[in-house]
Amino acid sequence: MLKRILIANRGEIAVRIIRACRELGIETVSIYSEADKDALHVKLADKAICVGPAKPGKSYLNRNHIIEAACLSGCDSIHPGFGFLSESSNFAKMCTEIGLKWIGPSPELISLMGDKAKAKEMMQKAGVPVVLGSNGVLESEEQAEKLAEKIGYPIILKAANGGGGKGIRIAYTKEELKRAYLIVKQEAKNSFNDDKIYLEKFIENPRHIEVQILADEYGNAVSLGERDCSLQRHHQKVIEETPSSIITDKLRQKMGKITVNAMQEIGYTNAGTIEFLVDKDKNYYFMEMNTRLQVEHPVTEAVTGIDIVKEQIKIASKEKLLFSQKDITINGHSMECRINSENPAKNFMPCPGKITGLHLPGGNGIRVDTAIYEGYTVSSHYDSMIAKLIVHGKDREESIAKMKSAIAELVIEGVDTNIDFLYQILNHKKFQTNDYDTSFIEKELL
Repeated sequence: MLKRILIANRGEIAVRIIRACRELGIETVSIYSEADKDALHVKLADKAICVGPAKPGKSYLNRNHIIEAACLSGCDSIHPGFGFLSESSNFAKMCTEIGLKWIGPSPELISLMGDKAKAKEMMQKAGVPVVLGSNGVLESEEQAEKLAEKIGYPIILKAANGGGGKGIRIAYTKEELKRAYLIVKQEAKNSFNDDKIYLEKFIENPRHIEVQILADEYGNAVSLGERDCSLQRHHQKVIEETPSSIITDKLRQKMGKITVNAMQEIGYTNAGTIEFLVDKDKNYYFMEMNTRLQVEHPVTEAVTGIDIVKEQIKIASKEKLLFSQKDITINGHSMECRINSENPAKNFMPCPGKITGLHLPGGNGIRVDTAIYEGYTVSSHYDSMIAKLIVHGKDREESIAKMKSAIAELVIEGVDTNIDFLYQILNHKKFQTNDYDTSFIEKELL
């Protein structure tokens, strides 16, 4: 087992990893920026090291400072969490080259799956259904126009190394494609320092379904079921749930099997998630792969009883999975709401500030993942998500009722939040009757 892990992240996910390490008897080292000196992940770790100023580029994205902190503190491994450097193949390579165990897949697979066009090509070779589109990145606007005419509008343009809903535009006509092509190229360059883009047929009104997998270093892999992440605003997830009400047991087994087979074929290890678009006829298409822990992993933990973070650490410690696919059962229903410090009435503008009052809900089947506390200052330098509220019930109806109760009990004073907006979704008839898709929030609530 690994002995001392440096957590290359902050906030609730850093706290989540620290708690898993404590249960495994592993020491932890937190990194922090000058703005995070009073953060909870700093207080809970066995040791904490400042790696730079508030701006992420000089702290949480500063590869050299983070690796130096790991070496100086005697760490044998690094857990990247999600976001920041979690899908940086260069950072993973730097770690492995100096003998630090990277808690995740190999740098080569991170690089391969991080290039959305190459990932699509590889998944197609592995027998996973993919959306029609460009074979690799687009070389020119003219190529994009010819391909769009061939496969038919609407189409969607995406940054090849994108994520987080950035570098994406939909075009319904040739004129819209011309405008979108230049915009996406520029967004890709600005956000990911890489202007490569690709094109796909746009699946209208789909459900966004992702399959969670775990794979050890001995060729064993399992699917932990699917999550429905269709409730999104501008391609960013708002509420996630599992199991999905549109996925039958037969389809779940089929999607899980094809995903596991693909992961074994490419030699994938550790935790990973394959994201699919599912159309109205239950056809499913590979969209992308996330080679890291997902924000919404707690809902899968709730229905399977498997601690995904602990399993990540055990796999990195060269342990075999102690369960096979036949051991995985889905019990009940789980749902997660992302709590953000933002103002929905002002176009979801981030709202940093000091938390002057806080009450977190509790009770049977209620979990809160957060790093905030009364007196904590939410920084303007980082993502606006400040907590995740997770519930587990016997079925979807009970989960919704439990989430509504928990949301009503949650009190966060001093900053604006999206709590009322989430309550609005939970009370919407179409959400309650499972009559929604990825366009729900834009169509019904904005």
